[in-house]
Amino acid sequence: MQRVDLNKPGEKKKVISAGVLGLAALVVLYWVFIGFDSGPRTTAARPQPTPSPQRAGQTPPRPNGPAASADVQDASKFTEIIYVTSPYNAPEAKRNIFAYYEPPPKPVAAASTPTPTPTPPPPVLLASVSPANVYARTADFKLEIAGDKFTPAMRVYVDGRELPTAYKNPQQVSATIPASFITNPGTRTVSVRTPDNQLFSNDGSINVAAPPTPNFTYIGIISPQSRVADTALVQDRNNKNILSVYKGDVIGGRFRVTSISDKELVLVDTTLKIKHSLAMTEGDKAAGALSRPTPRVDAEDDEP
Repeated sequence: MQRVDLNKPGEKKKVISAGVLGLAALVVLYWVFIGFDSGPRTTAARPQPTPSPQRAGQTPPRPNGPAASADVQDASKFTEIIYVTSPYNAPEAKRNIFAYYEPPPKPVAAASTPTPTPTPPPPVLLASVSPANVYARTADFKLEIAGDKFTPAMRVYVDGRELPTAYKNPQQVSATIPASFITNPGTRTVSVRTPDNQLFSNDGSINVAAPPTPNFTYIGIISPQSRVADTALVQDRNNKNILSVYKGDVIGGRFRVTSISDKELVLVDTTLKIKHSLAMTEGDKAAGALSRPTPRVDAEDDEP
């Protein structure tokens, strides 16, 4: 090896430069491997390649080269994480005792009103009845019925009860209404039809009104010891006047006295021939003047 001659110009500078470079190299190597901090410094390891995922139970291969640090040797830290997603199932909510299912109300179908079928007109016409108005408690009377298409086979019915019928012509029939049919006020239905109801008429009506009643009160009787007839004392309810009446007298213009007793006074309507009984009562104590009714007329009929 050729020795360096320091006496030559430039050789001395080369030696100094080489020494400085060597010292610098030593400083760099010291900093890399040891460091300048007070504590020991671990040498940085080269980044290892990410190992491929290993199957369960398979031992990972050992890397070639020098042994790495403890952190580097734990290869599980550098294993690829395989994240498998799973469907999220929320837990079932607990039942609220204050909340419950209410089924919706069932729809209610609108009630449809069917179109009424027109009733066919009766084949027989009942036009009128006579009399149409009578008083209750009167005697039997004859009912005349006018109409059209009457036949001899047809009968008169009052409130559904058949009556003996007299056929006169296709426009007129008649029947006798018994007193038992008109004992009480009200309306009676009249129709004309055959017993088998093959031919029938429309309905007519008879209005049965309450008869007029005497507006008097029977308050006393006078019975003399002689053969003179008894005298009844009656009080007019309108003017409170007291009348003394005998058998045969007419009071109120239409009621004739037919019987006098200590229990009742019997009067008969001279127009309707209806009997009325007045029981004896005290009457109104504020009595008016005593008077006499219409006297008896011999020509009048005493019979009811």
